[in-house]
Amino acid sequence: MLALPIIGVSAADLTLRSAELSTEQSLSRMLGTADAAVNGSYTAGPINQSPDGSSSAPVGGYKDYDPSKTPREKPGPIEAALPAGAQILKDSGGYAKVRTTHGLLDTHLRELDTHSPLVEGMLTFDRGRRPEVAGEVIATRAFLRDSGLYVGSSVTPRGATSPYKIVGSYELPDELERPEIIAPPGTLMAPLNKAVAESGGRAVTPDDTYLIKVGGAGVTWDAVKAANAKGLLVISRAVILDPPADSDVPLYKDEPKSMFERDGNKVVETAILATVAGLAMLEICLLAGPAFAVGARRSRRQLGLVGANGGDRRHIRSIVLSGGLVLGAVAAVIGTVIGILLTVVLRPVLEDTLGNRFGGLDFRPLELAGIALLAVITGLLAAIVPAVNASRQTVLASLTGRRGVRKANRVLPVLGLIAVAAGAAIALYGTTSRLGSTVVAGGSAIAELGIVALTPVLVGLFGRLGRWLPLSPRLALRDAVRNRGRTAPAVAAVLAAVAGTVAVATYQQSNDVQMRQEYRADLPHGTGLLEANENAAYKEVPALREALGKQLPLTQRADIERLVVGKPSCESYATDPGCGRVEIITPKEQRCPLYEDTKGIDSFPPEQRRELRQDWRCQESRHGTQHSVLVGDEKVLSVLAVTDPGTVAALKAGQAVSFDKRQVKDGKLTLRIITDPGEDDIMHGRYDETPGEDKALPVHVAPDSVEGWGIELILPPSAAKSAGLATAPVGSYFSLDGIPTSEQRQKLDGEIDRMAVEASLRIEKGYEGDNSLVMLALAIFAGIVTIGAAGIATGLAQADAEADLKTLAAVGAPPRVRRTLSGFQCGVVALMGVVLGSIAGILPAVGLRLTEQRVAQTLHQESIEQGFSTVTEAVPFVPISVPWETLGGLLVVVPLGAALLAALVTRSSGALARRAAG
Repeated sequence: MLALPIIGVSAADLTLRSAELSTEQSLSRMLGTADAAVNGSYTAGPINQSPDGSSSAPVGGYKDYDPSKTPREKPGPIEAALPAGAQILKDSGGYAKVRTTHGLLDTHLRELDTHSPLVEGMLTFDRGRRPEVAGEVIATRAFLRDSGLYVGSSVTPRGATSPYKIVGSYELPDELERPEIIAPPGTLMAPLNKAVAESGGRAVTPDDTYLIKVGGAGVTWDAVKAANAKGLLVISRAVILDPPADSDVPLYKDEPKSMFERDGNKVVETAILATVAGLAMLEICLLAGPAFAVGARRSRRQLGLVGANGGDRRHIRSIVLSGGLVLGAVAAVIGTVIGILLTVVLRPVLEDTLGNRFGGLDFRPLELAGIALLAVITGLLAAIVPAVNASRQTVLASLTGRRGVRKANRVLPVLGLIAVAAGAAIALYGTTSRLGSTVVAGGSAIAELGIVALTPVLVGLFGRLGRWLPLSPRLALRDAVRNRGRTAPAVAAVLAAVAGTVAVATYQQSNDVQMRQEYRADLPHGTGLLEANENAAYKEVPALREALGKQLPLTQRADIERLVVGKPSCESYATDPGCGRVEIITPKEQRCPLYEDTKGIDSFPPEQRRELRQDWRCQESRHGTQHSVLVGDEKVLSVLAVTDPGTVAALKAGQAVSFDKRQVKDGKLTLRIITDPGEDDIMHGRYDETPGEDKALPVHVAPDSVEGWGIELILPPSAAKSAGLATAPVGSYFSLDGIPTSEQRQKLDGEIDRMAVEASLRIEKGYEGDNSLVMLALAIFAGIVTIGAAGIATGLAQADAEADLKTLAAVGAPPRVRRTLSGFQCGVVALMGVVLGSIAGILPAVGLRLTEQRVAQTLHQESIEQGFSTVTEAVPFVPISVPWETLGGLLVVVPLGAALLAALVTRSSGALARRAAG
């Protein structure tokens, strides 16, 4: 019992310390043997960066940054800005689909000279050899596992005209689960993009990083700032190993350093960790204490002999405490050794679970010694109460087996009552405090300790129920009440475990109810949408539709198409030659002013923002979809449960239907056909300034009460044809005759996988909570602790009640009384602990939910005052829901199970012997 937590904690300590890399190890995995890595920044113009290169911002900070005023010309090549004479290695990477034995796998494609000495430490080669010529690649072990391929087989990126032979495998020490392939520079992405461009597919956009080695002192902080002035982001080995002072970092002058720190609140985290550790030690003491008491009770004759031979109370206490100290020390050694051995043996499993290789086994002797010391201290603390009780026994009582008369402690209940009141008050204050959950957790812990101190008194109150019980349960309850010294710790241990379980279960249940209330359906219940995720797959859409109708129980299918400008394979916002798109042009006077200003909504005072939030022009849809402009017939409206007669009649008559009245003026909607989009209109959001051909279409506006489910405009095929608009199939809406089974979904997914098409399937089934497994795990944990604590108390009760059992047997009691009494003794302890724990566990859950409710209401009110929300929006719903099923299981199943288990393992008969006099 003492060694188990030491095993877990020592193994966790060694695992976490081993997973924490030193600065040199981290740099080796990032940079290899290079002095620095250089990237282009995501913002145009000069930047400032943090010393480690993890954060950057435009010069002057984001508050004064206006993307629309940045230069529109493309930056020059990074190579031109690198220091002359430096050793340079280009590392290019991008994502693409790769054909595998199972279908398609999203894979990171990389071009890198793996023979360069600069990559040493970045990759760990497993088997095979490194690629040398075009057509050869190496793959990560994760890619080989997920793809079903192997060293020696061939792999083909989608769109490529020729396969690549896998000549070796490797792994990324920091990303073991990344599927990736590496080819020699210039042999993978350039040929792939050329082939894709010819077929009209989507090109791979590489992200280039340059590893440089300059020698000498490396890349200094001054060199990093010079590169920042050219818009380059630098990760420098020399700067990370010897970072500059904060006063020398321009980034921290523009923006506060705290904005870029990710360490969180260390004080709060330490306080929470200390609280959890303290409660864990308390739980172990409560469980181990009765076990030491059993040992002391069974050794009372030997302890009595010590007293008869001149030993006083100090000697008795020392003997029992020494037993706790020895057991704690043995548990510390055994637990630490087993924890270390488990970590060493399971190192590959742990590394795979964490997703990165250890830098080495990092033993911290002081930390391991401190963890081991916890076992010693816990054993000593658990033996204190049994030692004191054993020392209070008279020599005569110890030698004759008499229990004597014990006086109840009157101070402990008073302290417990004060702790309960203080803890409840602190938890209540926490619901209004800035620290919130931390204060609530601390107050709840204090209150729980108070209830633990009150346990002897509460156990006594339970004894009043004995008068209404049959013989065996009455004897069990009265025995528990009369011997509170052994009953109370076991009940308190059960109380602590159940309280934690009930607190988490109540919070989880309340959160689940909240999520159910806040859930917003994407489609009407029982309907779905199947669509190709990539426009280049438009030729496979008919096959997708056929598979859909074959595998799922459809009642209706509504096929939809998208508008096309240029090549049908172009993605929606592609800027490649021959690609374009269609935009709905909202009349300027009907646009929301909050989004028209280039500086954003912050340029409006809060009063004006609040006023504009009520404006009909600023009311946004709650739904979204990949294609908001569709071509389809009235079947689409039927599947989407749009039953408005005027809307259905208009679409059936060949008139377009709009679900957003802001886009319609005088009964007409403007579509702009953009044939040469360029990049600027997308980056700066000024689509209405992009030149194109405008087409004004007569439309019917659906009433505000009609839900469009993210669709802005539906064009009937005849209207699209008469307007000269090209279309391409994209997918289908459908309604179902019942929710598909898992087998049907798997069959459909299998067919889609065999087609090697990237498609998404959405079926609206309503809110689906996933907390059942959590609840079950919590109930099992509480049950195990409860049975363990109750079993210990039952063992002590049997040691105490042996004389009573002999008397019962002597007066003719049936043999089953011993078994029945043992079961009820265990059940009584379990029931008392579960009842008290259920009551105690409600407090922290309620406190945390009240804290969340206050925070949500405060944010909601501030959002209204600042004009970010409307007063008509619902007040946040933060309920408190009690998990009655979990509580019922704890209150009924756990005590009953404990009683039955204790009855089963107890012998029905014992040796009949003469009872000691007195």
